Amino acid sequence: MINLVPIASVPASSVEQLLDLAFGTDRHGRTAYRLREGMRAIPALSFAAVDADGDLLGSIQCWPIEIATPSGEVEPLILVGPVAVRPDRQRDGLGRKLVEAALEVADRSGAEPMMLIGDSDYYGRFFGFMADATAGWQVPGPVDRDRLLVRLHPGQQVMAEGLLRPRSLAARTDDRQLRPV
Repeated sequence: MINLVPIASVPASSVEQLLDLAFGTDRHGRTAYRLREGMRAIPALSFAAVDADGDLLGSIQCWPIEIATPSGEVEPLILVGPVAVRPDRQRDGLGRKLVEAALEVADRSGAEPMMLIGDSDYYGRFFGFMADATAGWQVPGPVDRDRLLVRLHPGQQVMAEGLLRPRSLAARTDDRQLRPV
């Protein structure tokens, strides 16, 4: 039996070990890490998958970021990821279950547009993420443009051009409005 629990309920060291297993110990230099530098994950959108014994099998974290134009316009976004699953439990649907949980809370709460760096076929087909609206985005590091994805609610728009960066003030994310699953 798999349970999804708030990520804060598992030791941070266990999450770090899982991320090392899933992405390698050199993962901190990746562009996604630069986007969330200095930010705290959004608790209501960050989950851990644990088995009946409480062993960590997977995790998802979401982060407050923003897109800023040279003229000073700023729009908040939420960065989804990393989504990590223990290697021996991959292909069990845990990653999908974690993403669904985060998106459900975000959708129910009317959260900001969500973006990620990931496989466009997978995240597009199952969750509605697309690269169409991100062509004019700049990021603080290398990125495969086809993997820079955003998910918008009907009628929602996002700036067509700008620099993605950590949110200027993490307090802009009003976590009280986001209710866990």
